[in-house]
Amino acid sequence: MSANSGISTLLGEIVRINPLQSGFIETSIDGATSDELRDLADYIQFCELNSLDISYLAECYDLIVKDTLREQTYFQRHKRYRYTTFAEVADSVYFDDDYMSKYMHGLAITAWLWPNHRDMHRFFARSIPTAEKGTYLEVGPGHGVYMMTAMNLSQYDRFEGIDLSPTSVEMTRALLKSRDVPSAAQYEIYCSDFLGDELHHDRYDAIVMGEVLEHVEEPLRFLRKIRQLAAEDAFIFVTTPINAPAIDHIYLFESFDAIEELVSQAGLSIRESRLIPYPGETVEQSIEQYLPINVALVLEK
Repeated sequence: MSANSGISTLLGEIVRINPLQSGFIETSIDGATSDELRDLADYIQFCELNSLDISYLAECYDLIVKDTLREQTYFQRHKRYRYTTFAEVADSVYFDDDYMSKYMHGLAITAWLWPNHRDMHRFFARSIPTAEKGTYLEVGPGHGVYMMTAMNLSQYDRFEGIDLSPTSVEMTRALLKSRDVPSAAQYEIYCSDFLGDELHHDRYDAIVMGEVLEHVEEPLRFLRKIRQLAAEDAFIFVTTPINAPAIDHIYLFESFDAIEELVSQAGLSIRESRLIPYPGETVEQSIEQYLPINVALVLEK
C-alpha cells in the first residue's frame, strides 16, 4: 500500500463510521505539509506492521472525537470538568490497556489531522535546540511522537521518558524502536511516578512535558519538580490547554493568566508562548465561548 493510499484509506474509514467528520477532515488535511503527510503515512505503516489495521485506527480516532464531544457538551452545560481527581479516571483510562491503547493511537493521529495539534507540534519542532548536547527528559511521552521528533531534530546524547501508564510506555518504546532515530541516541522509557519515584538522573538539559498539567490534581508540584531537575539554561517545553474538556482532564485552566501565575509560583518564567485557539475562532472568541485553547510554553529558570 502506498503512503498516499494509506492516508486516503484511513480518512475514508473515519468518514464511513462518522460522516460528520467529512468536512472537517477534508479541510484539515489540506493544511498539512508534505513532511507531515509523510509522517502520518509512516505512522499508519508502523501500526500495520504491529498488527493494527486501518479499521482499528479509525475506531481509535473516532473514540477521541466522540469522547471529546461528550465532555465538551458536559463542560458547556456546567462550566467545569466532569472529574476532579486522579482516582476517578485512573482505572478506566490509564490502567485499562484496551482503552488506553485506543486513546493513545487516536491522540497520535490527531497530531496530524487536527490543525491545533499540528500547530503545537510545529512550535515544538521549531523551538527545540538543534545543537545542544546532554540529557533529555520527557514527562508523559504518551504515544511517543514528540520524543521521536526530539531524537530526529536534536543532538542530545541521552533520552529518558517517564510515564505512569504501562500502555504508553510500551507504545513509546515500540514507536522509537521502529523508526529511524539516530543510531547513537541512547534512550530508556520506564513506568514510574514523576513526583514520587527517583529518576535516573539528577539534572536534565532538556525537559519536555506535553499535555500533563491538566491530568493532575496539583500541577504546581509538577512545575516545581521540573525547576528542581532542570540544569541552568535547560530547554523546558510545556503544553497544557485552557477550557479543554476530555475524559481524563481534571485540572481546569480558565485563562492564560492562570497558567502564567502557576509558572511564576513554580519559580519559572515564560521565554516564549504560543496560544492556539479553537479552529475557526480567535483566542478572544474562544475564551468568550468557553472553547478549547491550546497553550505551548518555552520556560526558563
